[in-house]
Amino acid sequence: MADILITSAVSIPEDEVQLRFSRSGGPGGQHVNTSSTKVELRFDIDASASLTPFQKARIRRILGARVTTEGVLVLQSSEHRSQTRNREAVIARFAALLGDALRPRKRRTPTTPTRAAKRRRLEDKRQRSDTKALRRPPEPGA
Repeated sequence: MADILITSAVSIPEDEVQLRFSRSGGPGGQHVNTSSTKVELRFDIDASASLTPFQKARIRRILGARVTTEGVLVLQSSEHRSQTRNREAVIARFAALLGDALRPRKRRTPTTPTRAAKRRRLEDKRQRSDTKALRRPPEPGA
């Protein structure tokens, strides 16, 4: 069996992924009623030997909505009429989702506004204040 390449450092053996085929719903006539083209991919994150505990925790945190309470990632594809194309599509989406979850995020470096930016902001505030002051009715006796 081939491995599913996630990143340059991580690949998942295909035997860790279960594929299940079923009939697709929706329009399609006789074809959709007789062929099992819908593909459901199930990947048990906790049972995977190819991921480190840190990677498993990261995947569970980032893909939390797609992971069941048992720790199984479930994806499905039924966009194509062919079982083979749906299989390729769900495996590609699986690799993309895991790759994105495992990609290290850039840390945001906090910056301070420049002196000119502070001056512009205060000038804009003063201008807005003057505009709103002109909208008020005049004070009595003034």
